[in-house]
Amino acid sequence: MELRSVEELMDLLYACRGTWDAPDPARPSADLHDHALRTAALLRRGRPADKELQVAGLVQPLGELLWPGDPAGRADHTAEAVRALLGERVARLVRRRPRRDVPADDDLLTLRQASEEGRSARFDAGVLEDWRTVLELLAARNSRLGAVD
Repeated sequence: MELRSVEELMDLLYACRGTWDAPDPARPSADLHDHALRTAALLRRGRPADKELQVAGLVQPLGELLWPGDPAGRADHTAEAVRALLGERVARLVRRRPRRDVPADDDLLTLRQASEEGRSARFDAGVLEDWRTVLELLAARNSRLGAVD
């Protein structure tokens, strides 16, 4: 699967509303939509200029929705789904796995920390529509031949 437009991505993110992640005794369960918004908001607070990092936090929960039966491969699938639309860096961050021969970088550690904090933090993280412009800007920057919906 490859997302071809911001509208497709927004539809999937809206579809996450009311969908809970897989039970895991090591962490609190979270509504995927709320978790995505809180993670992105935390990243926006900590790194206001890094839109790619913020968007990686916003889209990473899509794997739970799209590939619920493949927990081991969902990060890879999600990364491939967003790569063409949002770019290589977002895809690498969504994959959330540093290479074995390279230690985790600061961006990856920041994303992981925000994701974990976003599971339990309770605050108003805004609405998904607040992110449309950021998604459109990233998509325009990463589009093939400038053809973005």
